[in-house]
Amino acid sequence: MATVKSADDLILTAASLVGEALTRTEETFENELSTGGPYVADIITHTRRFRGKRLRPLLCLLTAKALGNLNRNHEILAAVVEMIHTATLVHDDVLDEAEVRRHVATVNVRWNNETSVLYGDYLFTHAFHLAASTGSAEACRLIGHATNRVCEGELMQVRNRGNLEITEQDYFTIIDGKTAELCAVSCLIGAKFAGASESINASLERFGRSLGMAFQIADDILDLTASQQLTGKTLGTDLGQKKLTLPLIRCLNSVSPAERDQLVAWIHAGTSESTTKVLDLVVSSGAMSSATETAQQFTADARRELKSLPPSPAKTVLEKLPAMSIARQC
Repeated sequence: MATVKSADDLILTAASLVGEALTRTEETFENELSTGGPYVADIITHTRRFRGKRLRPLLCLLTAKALGNLNRNHEILAAVVEMIHTATLVHDDVLDEAEVRRHVATVNVRWNNETSVLYGDYLFTHAFHLAASTGSAEACRLIGHATNRVCEGELMQVRNRGNLEITEQDYFTIIDGKTAELCAVSCLIGAKFAGASESINASLERFGRSLGMAFQIADDILDLTASQQLTGKTLGTDLGQKKLTLPLIRCLNSVSPAERDQLVAWIHAGTSESTTKVLDLVVSSGAMSSATETAQQFTADARRELKSLPPSPAKTVLEKLPAMSIARQC
């Protein structure tokens, strides 16, 4: 299994392969948001510290690089997907009442919920404005569709909060929308705007989707098992908000009726002691390892979609990203 250091090294390798394009993507991101005045500038400076690995823009740029036609449209659209992703993080922190992200205070804590909601909206509107600057109706359509699906996934999750009868299929539908869709469109626009064939476009979209599914399952496992000191963000929000994720769903469906009743009581109790007991049962029931195996299956699915790409350093990094997405600890 990859270590934290090797995961960080892989991201650095990825960034070095598309270094100039990534720099221009960052500049495009900053320039697009520079019109909001000093208050917005303060928020942008603050949120810059928790933007993380820039996985989605890297997926867009690396895909184009692997196809041999990385161009200005990719830099613009990579900035667009990063804006949309950042907007979802800011809004998520309000929904989850999170206090910390990447070891810094969330916008809702540093300022307030109103600022968080409006800043997220600001990012969304600028993302669409920037996408339009490509002059491509197709780019706007793809970005708009992906953003719709992200919102649909989040709404479905809110609707199912506290639903202890939620099915695995419901869970997969939720994470396909709220997480995998943006990874999928990042790869799709990377391929499409590099002039790839429809079959390559479809393969790379499936690659991004499978990677995103694995990433979210791993994130849900980390929310139960990791330490806040290591991840740098508020943990336990899923359980606290009674959002059932794959480990909990599988545990509820695999234990005895008596254990299930006890698990439900612990979930409703919401104390630190009951949370520890929930985690112990999820682990002992095999549900945690089962969820990990499912994430690994998605990484294998993702890698298979890259077979049609010609050999290149960019392809090599893309092949390693799915495993990194589930081995990371933050």
